[in-house]
Amino acid sequence: MSILSWIFVLAASYAVLNAFEQRRRIALLGSVLRGYQIERLMEQLMEGYLRWLDEQDPQRRTPLWNMLLETERTLAGQMANFARDFAGVPASQAQVSKLPFGLPYAQQLLPRARLFDARRLFELHARGLQAGIDNSAHRKDKDRAYMITAELLLFQHSCHWFCRSRSVADARLLARHQTPWRQVVSSVSEETRGDYLALVGRRY
Repeated sequence: MSILSWIFVLAASYAVLNAFEQRRRIALLGSVLRGYQIERLMEQLMEGYLRWLDEQDPQRRTPLWNMLLETERTLAGQMANFARDFAGVPASQAQVSKLPFGLPYAQQLLPRARLFDARRLFELHARGLQAGIDNSAHRKDKDRAYMITAELLLFQHSCHWFCRSRSVADARLLARHQTPWRQVVSSVSEETRGDYLALVGRRY
C-alpha cells in the first residue's frame, strides 16, 4: 500500500469511528432529556426576554414579565431534575475530551487530565441557572435576563460539546446565536464562569 492509501484508510476509519461515537453520545443525552421540555422552554424564555425588552407599554410589560418568571421556575426545575438524572450515567460514559476535535474512545485513550466529567458540567449549569433566577446579587431585570440567557447558551454549548466536539459547539453557538463562546462565558455569573473554566480546562 502507498502512503496515500494508508492515509485514506486511516482517515476513513477515524470518520467511521467518530460518527459511531457521536451517535452513541447523542442517543445517551437524548435518552436522559426525553420526557423534559428543556429545549422548548429555553426557546420560549429567550424569545420572551426579547419581546419584553422591545415592549414599551408598561401595562403589557408587567404581565409579560410575570409569565417569564413562571417559565424560569419551570425550566429551572426541569434542569435540576435532568442534572440529577444524568448523574446516574456511568462515569465511563460521561467523560468528555478537552481537545478541540472529536476523538473516538477518548476516555480510554486520553489521560484523566485531558478529560472532564459531563455529570459535573450539567449539575453546574443547573446550579448556575437557579442562582441567576434567585438573583441574590439583586441585578436589575434587564441585566438578570441577559445573564440567564448567557447561562442557557452555555448549557446548550455544553450539550453540543458532549455530543460532538468543542470546535463544533463553538461553531454552532456562533451560527445559531451570532455569539462567540468568549462573549457567552463573560456574560454568565462569576460563580458559573469560575467553576466552568476550572472543570473544562479551557482558557478564557
